[in-house]
Amino acid sequence: MTKVWQLVALWGVGVGVGAGMTALVLGAVVASRWFEHRRGLVMGVLTASNATGQLVFMPLLASITEHYGWRWALVVLSVLLALAAFAVLMFMRDRPSDLGLRPYGNTSTDPIVAPVASGESVFMATLHTLRDASKTRVFWILFTTFFICGASTAGLVQVHLIPLCGDFGINQIQASGLLAAMGVFDLIGTVLSGWLSDRYDSRPLLFWYYGLRGLSLIALPYSDFTIFGLSVFAMFYGLDWIATVPPTVRLAVNTFGPERAGLVFGWVFAGHQIGAAVAAYGAGWSRVNLLSYLPAFFTAGVLCFFAAAMIMTIRQKKPASEFATA
Repeated sequence: MTKVWQLVALWGVGVGVGAGMTALVLGAVVASRWFEHRRGLVMGVLTASNATGQLVFMPLLASITEHYGWRWALVVLSVLLALAAFAVLMFMRDRPSDLGLRPYGNTSTDPIVAPVASGESVFMATLHTLRDASKTRVFWILFTTFFICGASTAGLVQVHLIPLCGDFGINQIQASGLLAAMGVFDLIGTVLSGWLSDRYDSRPLLFWYYGLRGLSLIALPYSDFTIFGLSVFAMFYGLDWIATVPPTVRLAVNTFGPERAGLVFGWVFAGHQIGAAVAAYGAGWSRVNLLSYLPAFFTAGVLCFFAAAMIMTIRQKKPASEFATA
């Protein structure tokens, strides 16, 4: 790459589209199609592995970049992506019925029948799903709260925590280690979140997740950026890093049905990424024009409180709505 537009096209568009087609949305589809029992726990494990992988690799890639240059860091990522693509091609299947199986936990004695394809193009199916889902109040609540989720995680902390630490004299590798510690606690918190979402109402779970995340973001500036203060932040924030995903997927499945939940969650996750983009730009603007990241962190914390209040307005009296039946 020799021009800025090439960086935007290859990294922003190319990598962005590829990441969007895997990651959390694909995990939601796999969990909803392959599991009826312990679906929340499975979604928790898949979500935790996604986020934890990003954070745990940070120190390794930072070290490679520091000693050998950023090109070698991308070589390592490219090799890992090639291995992952080979594993998917060789071993994964779209549905349990492709292997003559039922979803895990399905005890039905009816013959196993593969779902009949609608004949509708993927592009039109996504638009029709958005049209139908957007008529429901639950969709817009999930979309808005996930917008805030993205703004308070991937767009803010994942992008700007390292340079924020740099403003307080903490070097890049040490700050990457802080993100790695968050990854460890994220693994615990998100798997636990999946386990809880199988047993309890998703709404109070999300209320506490967003509320505690807001508290941790507002408390960060008062940590004085000492080792102890940052360690406490890494523990509490890491436990809640992406624990919101299993309950959100659970609400999507219960409201829109397992077959369409993947498409609906794809649109909800689009809200997450839009929020991340807004926060990434907004925090950068704050640092350049206000000479501080702290207003962006305070704003994200207040938005988390708003999300906590909003999620409790969902009223859900039955497992699936009329939308799912239709």
